[in-house]
Amino acid sequence: MPVCRPSELAQRIVDNATPLERDEALALCDPGLDLFELLFHANRLRRHFKGDVVKGCSIVSVRTGACPEDCAFCAQSAKHQTHVRAHGFLPPEAIAQAAAAAREAGSYALGVVASGRGPRDRELPAYLEYLDAMRGVEKHLDVGLLTEEQIRVLKAHGMACCGHNLETSRRFFPKICSTHTYDQRVETLKALKRQGVRICSGGIFGMGETWEDRVDLAFDLRDLDAQNVPMNFLHRIPGTRLADREPMAPLEILRTIAVYRFVLFDRDIGVYGGREANLRDLQSFVFFAGANALLLGNYLTTLGRSAEADRQMIRDLGLRLQEPSR
Repeated sequence: MPVCRPSELAQRIVDNATPLERDEALALCDPGLDLFELLFHANRLRRHFKGDVVKGCSIVSVRTGACPEDCAFCAQSAKHQTHVRAHGFLPPEAIAQAAAAAREAGSYALGVVASGRGPRDRELPAYLEYLDAMRGVEKHLDVGLLTEEQIRVLKAHGMACCGHNLETSRRFFPKICSTHTYDQRVETLKALKRQGVRICSGGIFGMGETWEDRVDLAFDLRDLDAQNVPMNFLHRIPGTRLADREPMAPLEILRTIAVYRFVLFDRDIGVYGGREANLRDLQSFVFFAGANALLLGNYLTTLGRSAEADRQMIRDLGLRLQEPSR
């Protein structure tokens, strides 16, 4: 493993946009490397490539629970006995209200999220109605595995960005899900790219993966051209297979974010699920670690903190939220 000097790697990226090699990224993961030196240079990269603008995004679950997939972390899996109450599709009016609430919260985008493996063709009209109902925000969907034809139809109806997390590395994926494969997720991302749809894809950290897994996921996301990279940190839900997993330490979370900024230096990196539960008083440090996006409001099955508290945090740091669409 090479001698790692974050200052030299950051300067190389700033000067020439030279991508990191895998062994360089792994060197940044070494707990013996001074964390605050790493954060200093990750923050430098964030400011160079993203300035002082924070992207806020909100989500709404249009179909919740009763999912046939067996993802170990997920409260919505039918394989788990959790607090989640399943419901079918919401009416379009609820999505219009969610879009208005997202704008009020300061979000530039609203993500419509649905449980399940992926939409059946007969369900597409419902998603087209949702896209019509999303006014004044950028229109994002996160609805599972998609065919290329489904993507084409959704894009033609206004879908600007599509979320589909890889969740973890190819090596670790079979340990968290057996009902579909990593390659099926990758194929959805490749189809999105072929159709010219911006990709939102990231993962969940703290599920038992290694630093090598985290780095391999970052490199896959880079190679697949994910422009938005949501970083989620396991929120342990009673009834799921990962309910008893030891949580990540806040400083380990910050190191993970910083490594992702070095690898994905020109992408939008967001800190989403598990932020409040895992980072606690260190939530504001995510920006110094290189993040430039947040999820504002509640998550799919857990509560977030108030949007006003996040807006105040952003103001206190001398940052500003990206304005919603007009």
